[in-house]
Amino acid sequence: MTKQEILSKVDHTLLKADATKADITKLCNEAMENNTASVCINPCFIEYAVSIMGDKIPVCTVIGFPLGAMTTASKVFEAKDAIAKGAKEVDMVINIGKAKEGDFSYIEDEIRQIKQAIGNNILKVIIETCLLNEQEKIALCHAVVNAGADYIKTSTGFSTAGATFADIELFAKYTNGGCKMKAAGGIRTKEDMEKFIELGADRLGTSSAIKILNSEETNGSY
Repeated sequence: MTKQEILSKVDHTLLKADATKADITKLCNEAMENNTASVCINPCFIEYAVSIMGDKIPVCTVIGFPLGAMTTASKVFEAKDAIAKGAKEVDMVINIGKAKEGDFSYIEDEIRQIKQAIGNNILKVIIETCLLNEQEKIALCHAVVNAGADYIKTSTGFSTAGATFADIELFAKYTNGGCKMKAAGGIRTKEDMEKFIELGADRLGTSSAIKILNSEETNGSY
């Protein structure tokens, strides 16, 4: 798999609380130089990122992040505001407590409302797999598909663990092509990226893909 084939599936990510405009400038320039799928940033930087990149690279942002415990109304407002400011993709966090209670209808309704709020823009649903058992993950696969989201996503990168190959395999089985898949959190090697893509992940959320792949290129792995 070529470097560019991998990078075309990478959401080049910076979600740290201490990120500055200078950091976002660097992120956006790297994304444009390497033709990544998007940059994924906190909402306060949407307009700034758009001012740098225009329509060259889509801006992705996060909603209800990272805990997912906000009200549905607040998430819908965040999503609408993000699109108004120029974001083209929204990665939302589900209410994980509701999943632990088995209230999947609440989660499905929330996803549906946010998708309706952003229209044809891309919605990715973060279910935070490290906090869930297998049956909860399966139920959430169905909820994400039924609500009309574009992607199911493994992780925020801010909880106890990130993406696993087993989670993407489970998503592939139980979404049955009803939505795409994003692996995020803890992706540290070129081999990890290739494996997630081979298993069916259409997007990878990582802050380090460009650095990793440029290092591989320098060392003669391509």
